[in-house]
Amino acid sequence: MAANLQPIFPLTPKVSWGTVATANTVKDGTGTVVTAFTAGVNGSKIDQIKVRALGTNIATVLRIFVNNGSANTTAVNNTLIHEVTISATTLSEVAALTDTDVTITKGSDVVVPIPYLPAGYKINVAIGTTIAAGLQVTVHGADY
Repeated sequence: MAANLQPIFPLTPKVSWGTVATANTVKDGTGTVVTAFTAGVNGSKIDQIKVRALGTNIATVLRIFVNNGSANTTAVNNTLIHEVTISATTLSEVAALTDTDVTITKGSDVVVPIPYLPAGYKINVAIGTTIAAGLQVTVHGADY
């Protein structure tokens, strides 16, 4: 079997984002989702996912899906890879709102790398409760 014997490095840095505010209670990646990242033609590596409240919101859960590049309306094109509890926030002009760096864990102490994505695959996000101000989900990575 052929194997890549040389390390490869990302070629082009990439930052993309999406804003989510409307609830989606299904857990299969269908329904209301926002695409936060799309892999380039040679695939991509994800380095960080940051979630930032855009104002006053009630608590919710953020669900992160990998989509295979096809329509997310077909459940088999999506997989739920992680959920993050997002605390309630109150907008202030004198104090910073809390943000969330997504760390994908297995159990309580094993950190799992954020995924590599094949060409055209997407990171889609959804929330469990409709919120007033919304969440900005920013994905930092790079295309190969």
